[in-house]
Amino acid sequence: MSKVAITGNENGTGVFTIAAPNSSTDRTLTLPDEAGTVITTAGVPASAMPTGSVIQVVSLNYTDQFYHTSTTNTYVDITGFSQSITPSSSSNKILILVNLGRAGTYSNSFRVVRDSTSIGIGSYGSGWIGGFISGYDGTTHGMSASTAILDEPATTSQITYKLQGAYYSASYPLAVNRGGTVGGTPPYQGVYYSSMILMEISA
Repeated sequence: MSKVAITGNENGTGVFTIAAPNSSTDRTLTLPDEAGTVITTAGVPASAMPTGSVIQVVSLNYTDQFYHTSTTNTYVDITGFSQSITPSSSSNKILILVNLGRAGTYSNSFRVVRDSTSIGIGSYGSGWIGGFISGYDGTTHGMSASTAILDEPATTSQITYKLQGAYYSASYPLAVNRGGTVGGTPPYQGVYYSSMILMEISA
């Protein structure tokens, strides 16, 4: 016959009481045949979440207008386009979702950087090492761009993800949340919205 044992904690001084409900019905509470943690009104602890569960979500709503024509063929930080997260477990992954509502004229190249490390980038060929691009419709109107990256940072320290962009000619500038015009100060051609969402996924 198996037994039920209640073991106290020698370091604690509090008294825990198991109280019966106000009921006239006989009931049986069957314990599961496995180790685990009792779920309370405080919710399920992150360590008990099944694989693939979303542990936490942080986001950036980016409404600034970024425009850059100073440095060609070089990735630069998109000012203010960054978001930090602190994983609860070093084995968990971070899902990064980036959407650019507007990405300037011509084809701009973008990449996501974790602290100082580029992630989700291509590894073939001799061109720019980028993650994703915004398209070009043949006029002065750029196209929206987005990417999704499942990162494995292997840390419980705070990490920061940021967006960088690059362009190849001053005639086709780097722009976010606005359109641009070739060879001069661009009209805005609309005001746009971008975002970054970080989701910690249990492993």
